[in-house]
Amino acid sequence: MNDAYVRLRARFARLATVEEAAAILHWDAAAMMPPGGGAARGDQLAALAGITHEWLVAPDLAEWLDAADPGDDPWEIANLALMRDRRSRAAALPGALVEAQARANSACEKIWREARAAADFARVLPAFAEVVHLAREGASALGAALGIDPYDALMEGFQRGVRAADVAPIFAAYETFLADALPVIEARQIAPHSPAGPFPEAAQEALCRRLAARAGLDFAHARLDRSAHPFCGGTPTDIRITTRYDESDFAESLMGVMHETGHALYELGLPRAMARQPVGQAAGMAVHESQSLIIEMQACRSDAFLAWLGPVLRESFGGAAAVYAPENLARLWRRVARGPIRVDADEVTYPAHVILRFRLEQALIAGDLAPADLPGAWREGMAALLGITPRNDAEGCLQDIHWYDGAFGYFPSYTLGAMAAAQLMAAARRGVAGLDRALGAGDFAPLLGWLRDAVRGRGSLLGFDDLLLAATGKRLDPEDFMAHLRARYLAGAIT
Repeated sequence: MNDAYVRLRARFARLATVEEAAAILHWDAAAMMPPGGGAARGDQLAALAGITHEWLVAPDLAEWLDAADPGDDPWEIANLALMRDRRSRAAALPGALVEAQARANSACEKIWREARAAADFARVLPAFAEVVHLAREGASALGAALGIDPYDALMEGFQRGVRAADVAPIFAAYETFLADALPVIEARQIAPHSPAGPFPEAAQEALCRRLAARAGLDFAHARLDRSAHPFCGGTPTDIRITTRYDESDFAESLMGVMHETGHALYELGLPRAMARQPVGQAAGMAVHESQSLIIEMQACRSDAFLAWLGPVLRESFGGAAAVYAPENLARLWRRVARGPIRVDADEVTYPAHVILRFRLEQALIAGDLAPADLPGAWREGMAALLGITPRNDAEGCLQDIHWYDGAFGYFPSYTLGAMAAAQLMAAARRGVAGLDRALGAGDFAPLLGWLRDAVRGRGSLLGFDDLLLAATGKRLDPEDFMAHLRARYLAGAIT
């Protein structure tokens, strides 16, 4: 590698540290910042976004990119390509717009918290309209610079190489599958016996920590806190997980933490040799979601793992052994029910929630849907997809933080990740002898070892489809996900 490329590596390492600081500030704001600190935190995030943008568009960076020679190492070659992509995206956006977006997103997100609590969309509408306006402005600039549709430009910011034209037919096929399968699944379910609460928050937290650690999370590099919306953030060596507790139902916190632990394990498993370089970072949000869902949905809700988990739950909370029998836990935690809330949805109906958001955010960015009309469009879409209508805006368009924080183009990653998780788990079962026996002993090591080699250790060396091709022998195939659902919910008795 030549001197220009060495300089680029140093610049992008510094950029990564600024972005890490922003990630921690964002987590602090969500988890524990006092309400009065919102404006100051917005200014801080805007300043960091401005610094990142200035460094990316600086003339010397362009000169180094033109002169760079990374040598013949495929990792360094891929790293340079990712650097050029980041520069191109940044150069398409004026610095003033980048800071305005950061400030508007932060302000809107704070108002959204109040609006959701009051189920009052009108309260956040002015701030949300500004977020949408700036998002459309940024998408238009990005699309023009990259030669692609504005919404595609936003999607590629979350998952490289994935565009609306790739996603739309996959979602349409799943909508058809859901219309046929959902009534059959609902009719065949057996009612579960629910564990008797209350389940103290302290006991839930202790169990969440125990299971996250068993799955491989090192709490020397992670912490678990509370927030209104569960999520994972931070850096590969400073992981921040939040969850929420309900003393009448421990499943929400437990499965939520295992989901976020999957995200954390991905970050912790990224290639250390390429730390703070673009190629050493996560391969995108659909890949990230595959890593959370392979832990939560594929492993933790499997028959094998539930057989191990039942006695652990009884030890933590007490109650009748029959309630914690694996077949009852399966009925309880794999129960399919139409509901208005995405984060509470089962794996069968969850994609419908994503499909709705995908279509609505496309319309918002295209200018075909005015922000003021979002609640009505949401109700109509939910009725068409699942035959239900939210009771209020808190159950409708106010339930998610994403749009109010400026994240448009993110939602497709959730269902693409679920499909990828099923495909990866099928490949892991083919490649790892005794995988389910290990899960039946509460042992995640064989699965994590396979994932480290197949996904986590590859960083961003490969794009979404190429990563799946290398790991499973084929690009994304939604049939693997539907086959998983058929096996779990339609083969024989539903248990």
